[in-house]
Amino acid sequence: MSDPTHFGYEEVSTEEKRRRVRGVFDSVAGKYDLMNDLMSVGLHRWWKRFAVEATGVRRGMHVLDLAGGTGDLARLFAECVGPTGSVLLTDINGAMLAAGRDKLLDRGLAVPAVQCDAEKLPFRDRSFDCVSIAFGLRNVTHKERALAEMARVLRPGGVAAVLEFSHVWRPLRPAYDWYSFNILPRLGQLVAGDAASYRYLAESIRMHPDQETLKTMMEQAGFDRVEVSNLAAGVVALHLGRVF
Repeated sequence: MSDPTHFGYEEVSTEEKRRRVRGVFDSVAGKYDLMNDLMSVGLHRWWKRFAVEATGVRRGMHVLDLAGGTGDLARLFAECVGPTGSVLLTDINGAMLAAGRDKLLDRGLAVPAVQCDAEKLPFRDRSFDCVSIAFGLRNVTHKERALAEMARVLRPGGVAAVLEFSHVWRPLRPAYDWYSFNILPRLGQLVAGDAASYRYLAESIRMHPDQETLKTMMEQAGFDRVEVSNLAAGVVALHLGRVF
């Protein structure tokens, strides 16, 4: 049996976690964008735009978007890099990747899409100016491996952006916990017909490293000058790391 890990609050094998996470996103892919809008009251769109702008990506650059899902970051990056740059959309989940590719095509953007594992990227060293992962790192089994892979494929001076749910300001935690464990599953059942996946979402956020721990993990993976920005009182955090 492989080393144990966590699926939400439950301890499982790494193979079982991969199977269950795949099942979660197979289930929610069709309602993913709608649920994001409902859960965050549309704030996720601002968080993503903030992250893209904070990277400083500009025309002609090459961007890799990991766990890119339905393509929100890829679209924003495509606007920044223009026709002389490139954006590559990736996700380990085929259903999510297909949803993202189709949505981008509907918007007139032919962004290449590659199904791959963030822990074992099939790209050469120093291939990209920017690597991003938004709301996906907490689902990765070995986060330290994914962070090391992000550092490996970045060019010197390149930037990595990790946008993820994090640890909220302490006075707000009781209200945030009530919302997460009461409203989210009910909303998931009503809209997506799947309460369990959104209960996992709430649990996975609580199991994800806090802001300082993730900063340390990024430094250990090879990033310098890791900067942390808390959004919505720490509901979400943006970590930016550079390699030199």
